[in-house]
Amino acid sequence: MQTEFLIPLSFFAMIFGIVYILVRRKERLQMIERGVDVSLLESKKRSPADLKWGMIFVGIGIGILLGKIFAAYSSLGEEASFFSMICLCGGLSLVIFHLLARKMDERELPRNTDRL
Repeated sequence: MQTEFLIPLSFFAMIFGIVYILVRRKERLQMIERGVDVSLLESKKRSPADLKWGMIFVGIGIGILLGKIFAAYSSLGEEASFFSMICLCGGLSLVIFHLLARKMDERELPRNTDRL
């Protein structure tokens, strides 16, 4: 596998990250000097989308690991085992997210039982 392109790609990604952080810091310092409330830029509450993306990436990672194990111990091809395990674990993580999101919505919504 040809991976020599990863070194320059990683180098430029690191340079971009450093420049982005420095520019963002300078921008925020200028906002503080002008008297703008910087706390408006930072979100205190996380959205359910953060949880969903985190769960899908964990599911894909587990799927890759299980696909590798499944490919080593079965007669199926490596591609079929990777694809099936990634889809299975990714889908399972989305189902678990749906159940967690529904539970969180039920907890946040007040129940009005006196309107029967």
